[in-house]
Amino acid sequence: MYSDDDQYEDEYSYGTGDPALDRMEFAVPDQVKKFLCYFQDMIKEKNVYELNTLYETSFPKLTDQFFKTCAWPEAEEIMPYIKPDDPIFIYLYKELGFRHIYARVQGGPTVEQRMNSYYNYCQIFNYILSAETPVNLELPNQWLWEIIDEFIYQFQAFSQYRAKLHKKSDEELEYLKSNPKVWNVHSVLNVLHSLVEKSNINKQLEVYNNQGTPDQVAGEFGRHSLYKMLGYFSLVGLLRLHSLLGDYYQSIKVLENIELNKKSLYSRVPGCQITTYYYVGFAYMMMRRYADAIRTFSSILLYVQRTKQMFQTKSYQNDLINKQTDQMYVLLSICLVLHPQRIDESLHTTLREKQYSEKMNKMQRGELAEFEACFIFACPKFLSAVPPTFDLMIAETETHKEPLKLQLKVFMEEVQQQLMLPTIRSYLKLYTTMPLEKMAGFMEMPPEEFRNHLLAFKHKMRNVVWTKGTSGLEGEFQSGSEVDFYIDRTMIHIADTKVARRYGDFFIRQIHKFDELNRSEERRVGKECRSRWS
Repeated sequence: MYSDDDQYEDEYSYGTGDPALDRMEFAVPDQVKKFLCYFQDMIKEKNVYELNTLYETSFPKLTDQFFKTCAWPEAEEIMPYIKPDDPIFIYLYKELGFRHIYARVQGGPTVEQRMNSYYNYCQIFNYILSAETPVNLELPNQWLWEIIDEFIYQFQAFSQYRAKLHKKSDEELEYLKSNPKVWNVHSVLNVLHSLVEKSNINKQLEVYNNQGTPDQVAGEFGRHSLYKMLGYFSLVGLLRLHSLLGDYYQSIKVLENIELNKKSLYSRVPGCQITTYYYVGFAYMMMRRYADAIRTFSSILLYVQRTKQMFQTKSYQNDLINKQTDQMYVLLSICLVLHPQRIDESLHTTLREKQYSEKMNKMQRGELAEFEACFIFACPKFLSAVPPTFDLMIAETETHKEPLKLQLKVFMEEVQQQLMLPTIRSYLKLYTTMPLEKMAGFMEMPPEEFRNHLLAFKHKMRNVVWTKGTSGLEGEFQSGSEVDFYIDRTMIHIADTKVARRYGDFFIRQIHKFDELNRSEERRVGKECRSRWS
């Protein structure tokens, strides 16, 4: 059994006399050597439970102890201390090493490290996909998710790095020009689609949604846990990738067999679940399906509230989850300003906090700069599917910002079309009938122009809303406005469709919470009493 707390008597050695061997000896501390041997054994034995502990606890602990701001030893440097002829262990070790460089090493990866990381991912996926029978490998679901997640993150980071000429040497530019196929969008899409097809995950999910047995359609590879989970995580990866490229319809279409509105056996990795809901909610917002976006963000933010203790530990994955949570609160604020509706009381309380309420107040007043700032903070880092033409670029060109500018322009056009709607809504709430000309006078505009704004109000408040079915693209047109009206010649007739707030539910929830708190306190006191008397 491996322990993080093992101590070594022979901590200092006097060297071998060979400078190269001594350097390798110094580069790999004894504790790390023992960890690597045990790690390799557990991968061979397919001990998923122990691997999970090593991956989530021991590896980060050793990183903080020995490699907090520097890279882990190169694969060649650990060769003398591990069993030979184990390529997959080396690939997985390199994957962890490159991920650490991206996350913790100051200055980030060099262009060569970015390329080598890509080639290492190619070797991992070739090993898994080119096998004639399922490979003899099992890894924890958390690790499998983070392999897919990191693969897309590094593609995203490379795309942005490649689009910036600033501070690049001639050697770096030449290296990029001579390797145009490295981190190419087609190769990334190819990997994700190949994993989806190899696992038959779409067929499995379809059968699962119809209360069938997925193994009947899984095939030889799909029955294997490694392929099944990689296939599922690749669907979420495709959702993310299509969103980064600005194809929101396709991003939701790839999830048509994943029923987001009920708990799934596959959604046990919190990072995967939060990423899924973030990108689905964002895609709905950009498709002007605000009611669905609000439902999606509300659902996952309530989940985060219930399980927030899980994300307190300091790790780069938890940092990402906490940042995405902040972004989703801001996106929820935007959606509620553009499409007001009732949300859960606990989320409403959070949005009343200063950091969010100020933003909402500014947006409700029609401050375009606040809409822009909120969108830039909360949106994903958009990418261009096409690599830049280096010969036509100059150092001042901000090619990496072009995709963001395009998406921001689309979003702001929609916001500008809705700028007058909050004011119109506030006037409509005050009356049951009102001459069109009189209300146009309140708005300080000609009656015909005001009539156009009323038609815009009707149009913008009517959205496609998901009602039933597995696919997130399905839905029916519904009006989301709390006031409805019709125009009879020159008279506006207004009806308030707002449903009275149900306070009973809120009080019942609070009573349950208090009861649960009371019981946990009683258990704690009981334990203390027993420990004193024992």
